[in-house]
Amino acid sequence: MHSPKEIFTINSPETFEAFALDIFRFQAQHCAIYQAYIQNLRVNHNEVRNIGQIPFLPISFFKTHQILSSPSPVEITFSSSGTTGMVTSSHHVTDVSLYEQSYLQAFTKFYGPVDEYCFLALLPSYQQRSGSSLIYMVNDLIEKSNHPQSGYFLYNHNDLFDLLSDLKAKKQKTVLIGVTYALLDFIEKFPINFPELIVMETGGMKGKRKEMVREELHEQLTKGFAVPAIHSEYGMTELLSQAYSLGEGVFNCPNWMKVLIRDTNDPLSLIPNGKTGGINVIDLANINSCAFIATQDLGKINPDGSFEVLGRFDNADIRGCNLLVQ
Repeated sequence: MHSPKEIFTINSPETFEAFALDIFRFQAQHCAIYQAYIQNLRVNHNEVRNIGQIPFLPISFFKTHQILSSPSPVEITFSSSGTTGMVTSSHHVTDVSLYEQSYLQAFTKFYGPVDEYCFLALLPSYQQRSGSSLIYMVNDLIEKSNHPQSGYFLYNHNDLFDLLSDLKAKKQKTVLIGVTYALLDFIEKFPINFPELIVMETGGMKGKRKEMVREELHEQLTKGFAVPAIHSEYGMTELLSQAYSLGEGVFNCPNWMKVLIRDTNDPLSLIPNGKTGGINVIDLANINSCAFIATQDLGKINPDGSFEVLGRFDNADIRGCNLLVQ
């Protein structure tokens, strides 16, 4: 078994495949829930020869079970947001430095050094609860930016507008990362002309506004900030890596993460690029939990290997996936 940090040196599809198979065999033996799931499917982990044969664990297991492949003590538990009474996901992380290296290296790959930026965060619904992996990441990016004006804004939109105007005048590289409804609330009162600003939406109305299709949402935001495109981050509580979109809702993964698309009618089968299906994620940073996750997102892979997220489906719609571990 490789040392966990070696995943961040992956630089080719062949190396990725070798690491993924290695981690699959390790987790098939050391993650009790995943092991039981694979056995229920009657898959022999020793006979899996390529990543297309790897079974993906339904993401809902993070709501009902502790998913661990490591005997080490849990350092931090990330939890998903949810309305009152809703069962939320928990991701028990035994080595949080893997998460830190994952988001720092991925951000640098797509945007350049963290300390060149001022980071502003408009994440009220995340800030007002504990256990958010997004807040953990943004806290660290704010700290590592070493910029005196990096920080959070709850509902103080006036101050945010003044600061953005100041940063624009100084020609300071700036990232504004925000939950969708908060970005819309801001530009309704404070539209600004800041074409160099990186506006990164993390998705979700969190019940504050009616859901919108991405094209309509991005059109409103590009107008409100006068930017050429809206950036997005594709991450979730159950993953320690993120994919990034630099516009048009087209995402790319860092080298230790890969998206595959499964057939919605036959969740154990993958479908070709260009076709819409369920998004499966291989996140090798999840070496101590489970690296092979079947999400509840719908998407498709483009010819160049990038992917798009096209919606979500409920568990009830995943036919044939009743092999749940008791």
